[in-house]
Amino acid sequence: MFKDMHNMEEPLILCNVWDASSAKLAESIGFLAIGTSSAAIATNLGLEDGENICFEELLMTVRTIVNSTHLPLTVDIEAGYGETPEAIVNNITKLVKLGVVGINIEDSNVVGKSRKLQDEVLFSEKLKEVKRRLIESGIDVFINVRSDVFLLNIENPVLSSINRIKRYQRAGADGIFLPCLVDSDDIKAIVASTSLPVNVMCLPELPCFEKLKTLGIRRISMGNFAHKVMLTALSSTLKTVKKEGSSKGLFT
Repeated sequence: MFKDMHNMEEPLILCNVWDASSAKLAESIGFLAIGTSSAAIATNLGLEDGENICFEELLMTVRTIVNSTHLPLTVDIEAGYGETPEAIVNNITKLVKLGVVGINIEDSNVVGKSRKLQDEVLFSEKLKEVKRRLIESGIDVFINVRSDVFLLNIENPVLSSINRIKRYQRAGADGIFLPCLVDSDDIKAIVASTSLPVNVMCLPELPCFEKLKTLGIRRISMGNFAHKVMLTALSSTLKTVKKEGSSKGLFT
């Protein structure tokens, strides 16, 4: 069912959530599916994005979200929370047992404060082995591969992305996510290069959803921006309360 959502007439608008309250809100508004934001979850725990929370903490958050909504949930597992295919599959298995229907996995790693692309051949081999083990175990989960070529401003990003996408498709990816892909011509070229559904992320420069539909985009996600908007609104309210010396700002 979740895979079919990437073949609807309209692009799948994925609401990114971080806890039970945001998940329930997304469901009440009418979103068809939700996905976790690793950055938002990390921020809620006072940490930076980049697998700085332990996998058990992620599982705990996912459990509360699954128990709070009927919407299909895909989980951002960053680089997989494991060095080997076996470890990554073990983590995915735990998520699927909770009711998760999809995962995002990145072809970059955060080392210290820096994010770097993994070698595309090595990542493809790892992905292929992950997919093989999942099939062997009878686990059906949508694997959305996030490629960070545009995010990291790699030279010739369109060509580099297309080369990676071809490898990832052969390795068993079900979808491709390219954060910071916003240019219409770039989107058109990348969509034309693959039969996989292409996922983009909301940014100020991103074309409107109707335009993205005509360009062939199948999935649109929000990253951690909804969470940032909420914190910005809270900050504004608290500043008003402090400045006015009154609680009225909490109720306007």
